[in-house]
Amino acid sequence: MMGSSNLNAVFYAKEYHPIQSGSIDGTDILPHDSAVYRALLCSNAALYDPFGDPKALGDPYCTLFVGRLSRVTTEDSLREVMSRYGRVRNLRLVRHIVTGASCGYAFVEFETDREMRRAYKDAHHKIVDDSEIIVDYNRQRLMPGWIPRRLGGGLGGKKESGQLRFGGRERPFRAPLRQIPFDDLKRLGIQPPPEGRYMSRFQDPSPPRRERISGDDEDSPLHSYKQNKRVHQHEMPPDQERDSSRHKHSTSREDTSQKNQKRRRRGRRSSSPDFSSEGMRSSRDGEERPSLHHRKQSRHSSRRSPLLDRSSVERSIHREELRSVHRSRSHHYDRWSPGKKRKKSPVG
Repeated sequence: MMGSSNLNAVFYAKEYHPIQSGSIDGTDILPHDSAVYRALLCSNAALYDPFGDPKALGDPYCTLFVGRLSRVTTEDSLREVMSRYGRVRNLRLVRHIVTGASCGYAFVEFETDREMRRAYKDAHHKIVDDSEIIVDYNRQRLMPGWIPRRLGGGLGGKKESGQLRFGGRERPFRAPLRQIPFDDLKRLGIQPPPEGRYMSRFQDPSPPRRERISGDDEDSPLHSYKQNKRVHQHEMPPDQERDSSRHKHSTSREDTSQKNQKRRRRGRRSSSPDFSSEGMRSSRDGEERPSLHHRKQSRHSSRRSPLLDRSSVERSIHREELRSVHRSRSHHYDRWSPGKKRKKSPVG
């Protein structure tokens, strides 16, 4: 028995059962109206497939159900409102198949489950086009045993219709004030109320989270992959192991040879002819590097020229001529250095 101090204690349904959803405290064992009886028949005969809807696409853990929409609300206006809570990937406003008018509810899919949870918490009971909306997670694909409203199931409802359904976010189960028939509930497959673990009416239930696949789980694909890899390694014949070890050693040798070739190429590029002190410049780290003029000259000298067919005497003469030309140019540039005073030209 529950005391008067726990009158505001509630609990929510984790699995859907038509008889329990028609009960205000979740302890009924008989259907109280024809709609609940129709939903029970559909559940027992498995006439409804929640995954058979071709329009229900996307990730169910990132999808929200938005209900009690105004008839004038369109896809664009609803997208603008829901975009305040995250990036909307897909939005489907359910319309009548004949008239094309809005049925008053929609499904909104976000990019991530974090954005979905933010909208689930903040968008509930917001005013959109002069209508107070309700927000819930996608129970069609995430709640076991779900039966839609058109078949006598669903959740929520209004008192005017006379078909209230309990256990959801809008109308949770109240803590029972009478003795709980555990045996009858177990016989019908109804989950009994969680005694001692009730929630407050002002607390929001959290939507179901995605199951994380761990490597320790025997049924997970990651565990089977690791197991097959270990078996393959243990069952490897000795000849194949030798071949694999030889292949590893050959690849390591090839890598070392390639590294040595790269180092030699770098050394050749870094090596340059000995220039005079006038043609050298110092870098920040103290190393001397040739100037741009000498770099161009060494680059052009490395190319093949017709002088290679001449005798050594002619080559030496040609080199001496080039040096004399270079010295005359450097002497010409020294006259205009800032260290020397420029001679004034005579005025005619």
